[in-house]
Amino acid sequence: MPIMDESSPIGAAIARDNRRADRLSQTTFPRPDSTRIFTIANQKGGVGKTTTAVNIAAALANQGLNVLLIDIDPQGNASTALGIDHYSEVTSIYDVLIDDVPMREAVAQCPDFDTLKCVPATIDLAGAEIELVSLVAREQRLQRALGIYLKEEEAAGDRVDYVIIDCPPSLGLLTVNAFVAAREVLIPIQCEYYALEGLSQLLKNIQLIQKHLNPELAITTILLTMYDGRTNLSAQVAEDVRTHFPEQVLGTAIPRSVRISEAPSYGQTVISYDPHSSGALSYREAAEEIANRGVSRG
Repeated sequence: MPIMDESSPIGAAIARDNRRADRLSQTTFPRPDSTRIFTIANQKGGVGKTTTAVNIAAALANQGLNVLLIDIDPQGNASTALGIDHYSEVTSIYDVLIDDVPMREAVAQCPDFDTLKCVPATIDLAGAEIELVSLVAREQRLQRALGIYLKEEEAAGDRVDYVIIDCPPSLGLLTVNAFVAAREVLIPIQCEYYALEGLSQLLKNIQLIQKHLNPELAITTILLTMYDGRTNLSAQVAEDVRTHFPEQVLGTAIPRSVRISEAPSYGQTVISYDPHSSGALSYREAAEEIANRGVSRG
């Protein structure tokens, strides 16, 4: 039986992915009217926050949009995935938050995408939660530094279209800084039994940020990750999330994918590592939805 025989499950999946890739290759993502700033947040670990941050950023940059990814997770996994050096001596987001170093001095170019830049995280950031406590305007430090950088880029004729902030799996001062700096929250939710556990606390914290520190903040996007269409559990979790958040959940769900897991070990996103894999296509379609939603909502 030929491999591309669509009567077989494998052949049908390959043919479907080829059609998706062809459509995406002919698609142009709209440029937002102003810079969109996203925080990728969920205090539950292992839900795909960093994977989502780097691949959405890469998918947008792959379409020629100017993207800045800010890594404020002390593990620095987003920096690794983008092929950015983040050893201790590198100027990083730690220096920006604690020592008031201008953000432009910490920005590094991603080697795989000309329009994707990154502010890396180093291990020094692990102590930043404690150091921030005694600093003036501790919750607004990222917002202020980012605002200055965005104005400098726009004045130079190189406006940033998207800022993606990758948060640690906690609700400490680093995450608070990210919420205050952002205008939109993207929450990745794993299609597993404990998916919604802890989400209520995250929502309460976001409401507190909206009330006291950043009234412009809004939960605009929820992305289902690690979706396995073969199981009833994934389908049930997806249905529950869509019922609770009908406006926010993207139509695209990210499947479990070996390619997505492999890519960071090569210092790449799945968008550059295997752009025609099902995982890469799904992240590209999710990025397309995000871009189109931004235009429709103004």
